[in-house]
Amino acid sequence: MYSTPATPATPSATAPGGSSSPMPPPLGRHLRSPGVRAAMLVQQEVLYAVRQFLREQGFTELLPPMLGPVTDPGGRGAKALDVDYYGHRYKVMTSAILYKQASLRGFGKLFYIAPNVRVEPPETAGSGRHLVEFHQIDVEIADADRDGAQAIAAGLLVHVVRHVWQAVPEVLRELGRDEGDFSTLVSEPFGRCTHREAVDLLRARGHAQSPDAEIGWDSERALSLLRDKPFFVDDYPKGSRGFYDREDPERPGVLRNFDLLAHGGYGELASGSEREAHYPTLVTRLRESGENPAKYAWYLDLVREGIPGSAGFGMGLERLVRFLTGLDALWQVSAYPKLPGVVAP
Repeated sequence: MYSTPATPATPSATAPGGSSSPMPPPLGRHLRSPGVRAAMLVQQEVLYAVRQFLREQGFTELLPPMLGPVTDPGGRGAKALDVDYYGHRYKVMTSAILYKQASLRGFGKLFYIAPNVRVEPPETAGSGRHLVEFHQIDVEIADADRDGAQAIAAGLLVHVVRHVWQAVPEVLRELGRDEGDFSTLVSEPFGRCTHREAVDLLRARGHAQSPDAEIGWDSERALSLLRDKPFFVDDYPKGSRGFYDREDPERPGVLRNFDLLAHGGYGELASGSEREAHYPTLVTRLRESGENPAKYAWYLDLVREGIPGSAGFGMGLERLVRFLTGLDALWQVSAYPKLPGVVAP
C-alpha cells in the first residue's frame, strides 16, 4: 500500500504543472484506472514513433547500463541511490549521459530508452512533474553542434505528435484533447529565446528568477503558458548545469545548451547541449562543480584517449506522454508510479 491516503486516479482541478496534484491510489486500483490504460496506449505509440523516427535518421539503439561507479551528479536536490556491487559502491543511473559520450567511439549516432532513478526531495511530490523512477529518450550525435541536436529534438517531437494523432485519435479525444491544440506545433518552426531573455520576461511579470540559476519550476510553467507552440531556451549560465555542457568559447560563462519547453503550461520536455570533450577542461569543470575527478577515472581515461565532440539531449518519456494526454501529473502516465517521499511497491 502507498503510505499516503488514497485518492481516485482522476485529474485534479489544478492546471498543468500545478502544485496540488493528488497522490496515486493503491497499485491494484491504479492499474485498473481507465486513465492509466489510456496513457499506456499513448505511451506505446510514442515508443513506436520514437524508434521509427530515430532509426530513419540513422541512429542505433543501445541498451543503457543501470549501474556504474558514477552517474550524472544531477541538480535541484535530487540524489543517486548507492548499491553494493561486489564490495564497491556503485550508483544507480540518474542519467546515462557519460555512457552516451563513451559510446560515440563505436556509434556515431545513438539513442537509449533509458530508465533512471533520482531520489527527488519529498517536497516535489505534489508538483505533478517528478517521479523517482522515470525514462528518458536519450540521443547523442558525434561531431554535431547545438543546432543539429535541436533539429533532431524538434523533428522527433513533431513526428511523435503526428503519429499518435494518426494511431489513437479516439484515445486522445476521450481524454479531452483537441487536435487543433497541436496544429501550430506540427506546422510552424519552434520558438526560441535565451536564458537571459527568459529571466527578464519573468522578472517583468513578478517572478523572482535569478539570472545565474536554473529557471524554477513555477517560472518555467509561467513561461510555457505564454506560448502556443514548443520553444527552446538557450544559453544557460555556467554553474547551473552539468560539468559536461560545453562553455561557449566566445562567451565565457555561457553554456552551449538548451531546454525544449512545451506550450500550455507543461514546461520542460527535453534538455540538451554540446558536450565538452577536452580532457583538461573536463577536469577543471569537475573541480569547479565540487566533484572529485578521481571518481570519474573510467570516463576521463576514455576522454584522454579521445572521444568525439558531440551534442545531444534527453527527452522525458513520461513528460512527453503527459503533454500528449493532458493529464495533470506524471504519476497518472506511469503504470508503477513512485513519487518523491512516498513509499510505494
